[in-house]
Amino acid sequence: MSSLIGFREQSFLDKINILNEVSVGKDIADLEPLLELFQNPLGDTSVDYMVVSAVNGVLSSDEASTVKLLESENEKLKILCIRLCGEYKFKTAIPVLSALAEQTEDSDLLFELLTSLSKIGAEEVIDLFRANVTNEDDLVSSMCIEVVGELKDESSVGTLIPIVERNNEDANYEVCDLTTWKAVEALTSIGSESSMTFIVENLHHRNPTVRRIVTDCLTSLGAAAVPYLQMVIVPGADKDDMILAANVLGFIGDKSGLEVLMNAIEKEYSSDSSVKYAIYEAIGNIGTMKGVVSLIDGLDNEDELITLAVLTGLDHQVNPGVVKKMVEMVGSGGSKAGKIIRAVVTAKALNIFAGLYNEGKIGRFMMNAVVASKDPEVHEAFRSKLAEIGGDVAEADIARLPEVVETGSKRALAVDDSKSMLALYRSILTNIGFEPTIAVNGQEAYSFAEMGEEFDIVITDMNMPVMDGMELVSKLRMTDGFETIPIIMVTTESEVSQLELAKKTGVTDFITKPFTPEQLKSKIEQFVS
Repeated sequence: MSSLIGFREQSFLDKINILNEVSVGKDIADLEPLLELFQNPLGDTSVDYMVVSAVNGVLSSDEASTVKLLESENEKLKILCIRLCGEYKFKTAIPVLSALAEQTEDSDLLFELLTSLSKIGAEEVIDLFRANVTNEDDLVSSMCIEVVGELKDESSVGTLIPIVERNNEDANYEVCDLTTWKAVEALTSIGSESSMTFIVENLHHRNPTVRRIVTDCLTSLGAAAVPYLQMVIVPGADKDDMILAANVLGFIGDKSGLEVLMNAIEKEYSSDSSVKYAIYEAIGNIGTMKGVVSLIDGLDNEDELITLAVLTGLDHQVNPGVVKKMVEMVGSGGSKAGKIIRAVVTAKALNIFAGLYNEGKIGRFMMNAVVASKDPEVHEAFRSKLAEIGGDVAEADIARLPEVVETGSKRALAVDDSKSMLALYRSILTNIGFEPTIAVNGQEAYSFAEMGEEFDIVITDMNMPVMDGMELVSKLRMTDGFETIPIIMVTTESEVSQLELAKKTGVTDFITKPFTPEQLKSKIEQFVS
């Protein structure tokens, strides 16, 4: 006999206690009176909520009754049972759920049914998910795209590719929709030759959010993505594709990618400085001794940004051979020596500094550059390294460093996923009297705005993981205090549509890599005196 007989006449506390016992007991004898209470509520919110919980509890232990109730005419009860079937993976529900999904024209109900089937893991009804990949309801479509991706359904590749292509068209590229996002993830998850080739071909998709998702997916894939990325690091390849592919290889950090990058340098696949910068930085991020040879060769390049990227990478791999080669290069004097010394200080390449410190004049020149820096972080970093080196000379050099450096009255926010670029921004900004705040992606940068930080200018990269520059600018422009401040976007983009899109989001002006410190200083001074 059910404990729910005479339930409606019980006191409030007794009702709650009874329903608690029913939920825990899960006695099928309680199901019929529970359903009566469910379909004819008492009107007391607390009690009615407990009735729903009790129905859930009893049905969770009775697969047959739950499946039978999928045919209920009570829509709330039907939805409850659909969700229970998914939550508890009731396999016998698959034929009923799939039949209901094929019959319904209600997109909300269809979403519930397909969600339940996806939780059960109903691979036998993959055709149902395939058929709804292009459903007009974005939530239904996105969920089905996610399922065919998880099931690595190669038959869906031909349906998924047009979704990403559509988002690249003139009328659609400005906004990344949910289905495109899921389609990129699904294609990467499927991992077939055709899907991966397509994904890599869309490294430079016209929508910046899609580019970020492609980058994130390929990075997550790891070494398996390297053969496909190699397809766009070839002689005559598009500059933007090569830069983004090099970035991803650096993020992946697998040794198999090193061969691709070293070939690009040794065989001079591109003469573009931005491409070379991206490749050298990626080689440094992979961080193997084999890559040291390429990095050392990079010191011969005249571009200061490349020198900075090379020294940032070399600093983690210093050995006697590296020190000897750098002593030769710096000891020969000239503009190259000055460029290397400045880059050691800007990059805070402390291990290289320690290796060269006792090399007579070279050590003195480096100390002069450290003392001349206006960046308090530089002084603090080298002070600590000198204390570690020890000795009378190091003690005397520590005394040369100012304890306090006056920071500028103006503040700048600099955003880039590249360590060497952030080091350059710090150097330039402190030299012209700014107090810099740096962030490695848009999300970290936006957190400063959310905390109420104020800035006189923002400098941001366009393509970054986590949150790209476009999204950052858009969010800043909707944040109190950031509606009108100057925002300079640093980019390697050559496509006009990308610059136009950036202007629409609120970018004030652009500076194109490669640039000199003087060019960036001049650009900043146009907007902040």
